[in-house]
Amino acid sequence: MEHLFFATGKSGGPVHRLDPRVKIICTVAYIICVVLTAPSAFSQFALFLTVILTAALLSRIPPGYVLKRSLVIFPFVLLVVAFVPFLKKGEVVGSYGGLWVVWNVLVKSWLSVLAMILLGSTTDFQMLLKGLECLHFPKLFLMTIAFMYRYIFIIVNEAMRMERAHRSRYFGGQLLRQVRIIGNMVGLLFIRAYERGERVYQSMCARGFDGEIRTLSQLKFKRWDMVYISLFLAAITLIKIV
Repeated sequence: MEHLFFATGKSGGPVHRLDPRVKIICTVAYIICVVLTAPSAFSQFALFLTVILTAALLSRIPPGYVLKRSLVIFPFVLLVVAFVPFLKKGEVVGSYGGLWVVWNVLVKSWLSVLAMILLGSTTDFQMLLKGLECLHFPKLFLMTIAFMYRYIFIIVNEAMRMERAHRSRYFGGQLLRQVRIIGNMVGLLFIRAYERGERVYQSMCARGFDGEIRTLSQLKFKRWDMVYISLFLAAITLIKIV
């Protein structure tokens, strides 16, 4: 299921072949510039969108694919900001300033998610972790992210099997009984996940794991990496200062 979220890194456009550190730096710089943009700077937001769509075209990823996947953020953002216009400075009804807050959160979240989707779609997960490690990202966080991504699908499959078993044996009953059964299922899933984590940890210790992420190829900057990062950073910097 990994290909649903991260690229394989073996095909695609020139952006796929970039050093992951370059893509991480560009993504972080892009998000920082977007966040620091004034809400009323519509032209700058349009240019930031153009930059990320251009990068998607260079990656040979259909812009529609990136835009479609980014729409998943809208319900969460709208849920957070839905009441902002009604709570602006103690006002009961919606205010002009409150609507600006909604627009500010919405557009910046959307553009940031576009950048993250592009990063995930053009970078193999292991290479992304290796890039973060080379950039001195805390190893504890790296290990947490790696194991969470690697085993979340196993936990989901385990939960689905328990749900199917529950449906095949359950013939209705009172609400309190249903709540008790669901609580037992959640507790059992936690115990199974904990036990699996202990077994995985013991197996890794037995094989000499020292916390370092190892890949078949070593990371090194190439000429195309320097050209891309220079052009990308120059573009977003120019957007900010113009």
